[in-house]
Amino acid sequence: MTQMQSLGTQDFQSFLGQYRAAYPDDVLVISDTVSPEQDITAVVSTLALQGRYPLAVFEAVDGLDVTVATNVFASRERVGRMLGVDAAQLHEAYQARSRDFYAPRVLPSGPVCDRVDEHGVDLRTLPIIKHFETDRAPYITNAIVVAEHPEDGFGNMSYHRCMLHSPTEIATSLHSRGDLWRLLQVATERGAPLPVAVVIGAHPLFMLAASARLPYGIDERRAAGGLFGAPLDVVLTPRYGIAVPAAAEIVLEGVIDGEARVDEGPFGEFTGYSSSRSTNNLIRIETILHRDKPMLVDVLGGNSAEHLNLARIPREAEMVEKLKQRFPSVTALHYPNSGTHFHAYVAVKQKRVGEARQVMLGLLGWDPYLKTVIAVDPDVDVTRDEEVLWALATHFQPHRDVMVIEGLPGSALDPSASGAGTTSRMGLDATRGPEFDGIRATISGRAMARASEILSRLQNVGR
Repeated sequence: MTQMQSLGTQDFQSFLGQYRAAYPDDVLVISDTVSPEQDITAVVSTLALQGRYPLAVFEAVDGLDVTVATNVFASRERVGRMLGVDAAQLHEAYQARSRDFYAPRVLPSGPVCDRVDEHGVDLRTLPIIKHFETDRAPYITNAIVVAEHPEDGFGNMSYHRCMLHSPTEIATSLHSRGDLWRLLQVATERGAPLPVAVVIGAHPLFMLAASARLPYGIDERRAAGGLFGAPLDVVLTPRYGIAVPAAAEIVLEGVIDGEARVDEGPFGEFTGYSSSRSTNNLIRIETILHRDKPMLVDVLGGNSAEHLNLARIPREAEMVEKLKQRFPSVTALHYPNSGTHFHAYVAVKQKRVGEARQVMLGLLGWDPYLKTVIAVDPDVDVTRDEEVLWALATHFQPHRDVMVIEGLPGSALDPSASGAGTTSRMGLDATRGPEFDGIRATISGRAMARASEILSRLQNVGR
């Protein structure tokens, strides 16, 4: 059990204060004044180059009367703490809790209702920052769009990049033509716009629930309750009655016009490239709700650890569960930062020849983003690129251990994909195999423990 299990709150600001008290070395507070034009991205990117992934709090952003918190999800250990487990138990804890549904609990009011503006909406008053020089404009990167089926009433929430288009309009992309896009088609066929609420900043577990991989028709707000271990406390937006977190920082209420198209992008995506999209939609904002003193809870874009973790932890959790159910020989799975959603490493304790290939085929078939899977033995740490590359260098023979499948649907954001969006996929078998002849050089546990003891006394020498 970790300290975070005692932090029972659905409020981001309370979470941040409690997390800073519990783990002060994992929160970096920057009091220097920074520009809203790329400085925050630059600071967090520089930390990453140093191998550091703290939750970063910027107290002074020029021109913005708010504190900015970012990099919340950059550390798997930190996400594990939110769920009360170590990083090694993250996948199992996420799957179990995200499926323990609770119906939301509707409250008459909440902190997000401190200020409600239904007249004279001006989105230029919102705290929005620019992340990359190549971005078309400042973007809301932590925009969780909440909508409800026009007929059946079930809800959906998902992330969509949002760019200021006018004082009352946002340009967005309903990427991958997912569930929100499907709801918009239903509304458009009925001749009406789709009412939506855009949540900007909420408790990290609510944010994690918005990335959940649930079937169409299953409401992610119920999964948020599972992650909290209690019903999600919600209030209803004043115009359309959409249930949103009662303790959210900022909520925008409006409609998506299914017929309107606006220019949006380029924007720095998870591939590390700036990209435009084909689904350029318009959200007309009619109401702004926010706390008296909201924070901007930002998600660093591009191929940052935070951006990748927020999407990949639910994917990994689902894939680990599927693989272990079908292939008990699977011992570990990891989607590395270096692979930007397109690579995966899987450790397999093979019971028979060819089993690693079966596992790789399953993974390549189940996850539409993956292009390359590398299979290794259980003694290889799949969380470390250098270990996997060592296995590839010493166990792998290209003429024997490669399999390639062509012409499969891939990610619309893959810059190397065909014009039709298809990609080839590859499995690399870097397991030793039954005829491998070699003994891995090892160091005894006693010697390693002694080394840690010596170095722990020397780590502050000379500082």
